[in-house]
Amino acid sequence: MRAVPVLAICAMATISSAASAQEIDWKKVDEAIGRSAAVSGDVHRYVFPRTDLTVTLDGVTIKPALALGSWTAFKPMHGGAMVMGDLVLLETEINPVMAKLIENGIEITAVHNHVLRANPLTFYMHIGGHGDPVKLATAIRAGLAASKTPLTPPAAPASQPAIDLDTAQLDQIIGVKGQPNGGVYQFGVPRRDPVSESGTQLSPAGPTGVATGIGFQPTGGGKAAITGDFVLTADEVNPVIKALRSNGIEVTAVHSHMLNEQPRLFFMHFWANDDAVKLAKGLRAAIDKTASAKS
Repeated sequence: MRAVPVLAICAMATISSAASAQEIDWKKVDEAIGRSAAVSGDVHRYVFPRTDLTVTLDGVTIKPALALGSWTAFKPMHGGAMVMGDLVLLETEINPVMAKLIENGIEITAVHNHVLRANPLTFYMHIGGHGDPVKLATAIRAGLAASKTPLTPPAAPASQPAIDLDTAQLDQIIGVKGQPNGGVYQFGVPRRDPVSESGTQLSPAGPTGVATGIGFQPTGGGKAAITGDFVLTADEVNPVIKALRSNGIEVTAVHSHMLNEQPRLFFMHFWANDDAVKLAKGLRAAIDKTASAKS
């Protein structure tokens, strides 16, 4: 038998993977999970805002888009799709949801807080899996059904709520263009180098959860509540902690979200409620301590 060159084998694998991606019936995935996806590149992302919860922190009523948005993202890979996500849960919901996910083959990759002093307390369950995307979607919906997460898709708003902040100045300071979402002004700052999970590159970075995420929720008089997470390598963790704290921004959690990512990443959550421009400058000082992409 004639030997097949390694490059040819790699090319065939790539073609096979591409063919597999094209074979996914995304309409069936939508039906299984119960809503339509936001599509970025080849990633299909589904969001489940916890509109059923009224969570306050330091007198601020947190909008779902700031810190209460469960999400799951599907990316085609050889043999079907990989899925990752982050579910927002009350303490009493953690074990029922976890049991249902495990029963249906979904991996639990982290459970932790993102903020402090919230009332009621919210926790965040990170999940992963790979295989038949319809089965994965069915399993995730079954897991969510063990919580009080609203499973009926929310009605599309007629227009975005006004953002009472100087968003052009925030864009300039942070260094990327933000986007309004449900009364919150959101940024995604990707890292310069690619990130992979189980050998699959996680791109686009924002939809797959590996871009530094920042949200500004206006609180009046030019102030904003901010939260989100920095995506960091080990050597960046303490320089970023120092930069945030020296600018009046509280560090509320440092932890992992995934199990097999390369490079190894840590996710740092933060909180403050102060002058929005001042906070943006503090966040920029922290971003400058990371290997983040410049716009």
